[in-house]
Amino acid sequence: MGSAMSKAAEYAGPPRQVFADSIQGAISRARALAGHGDVAIRGGATLTAAVEAGLADTAPGAGVVHPPLPDPLLRSATVLSDNVRAVLDGTPIAHLATTLPDGSPHSVPLWIGTVGDRVAFLTGPASRKARNLRRDPRVAISLTPPDNPFLPVMLRGRVVKWLDGEEGWKVVDEIAAKYIGAPYGRDQERVVGLIEVDYQKTGM
Repeated sequence: MGSAMSKAAEYAGPPRQVFADSIQGAISRARALAGHGDVAIRGGATLTAAVEAGLADTAPGAGVVHPPLPDPLLRSATVLSDNVRAVLDGTPIAHLATTLPDGSPHSVPLWIGTVGDRVAFLTGPASRKARNLRRDPRVAISLTPPDNPFLPVMLRGRVVKWLDGEEGWKVVDEIAAKYIGAPYGRDQERVVGLIEVDYQKTGM
């Protein structure tokens, strides 16, 4: 029995380690590419914060077992495909998912459209989804064409800009015209969120 366990340990090898110089190198490369001071990683933390919090030991040669490295380090925006754009520019009811402060999911149905290569949606400036997105701009969207409910469209990305005032109302009215053939009512304040898509898929 002891021999078998020794063999298992031998073949298993040491736990995967990422050394501090590799982590610091990743930080430097990510900063250079992103053009800003730090890089977000899973859980809303940052790579530098992981080092400073002790998740990545800064002592020379020190190792870390399975640190929360970015996945991926940097996301790049993608141009909307013709098929996806055609659905977005129609009249689907989309479902937009965000995260609540405790990390649990929040999903709401809404109208949707496009502004250039960004996905546009309207909401109240103090709505639950707006507050979620100002804290964490990441979103997931699912929708289907009204005439083909068996063709799912799935998107992921992040809100990169908010439009308000006349600029916002112009987009709000464009979206409303698709769905109800008239401008949106002015009895409630509305803003527009613009989403930069980094993942898109049609079909299962």
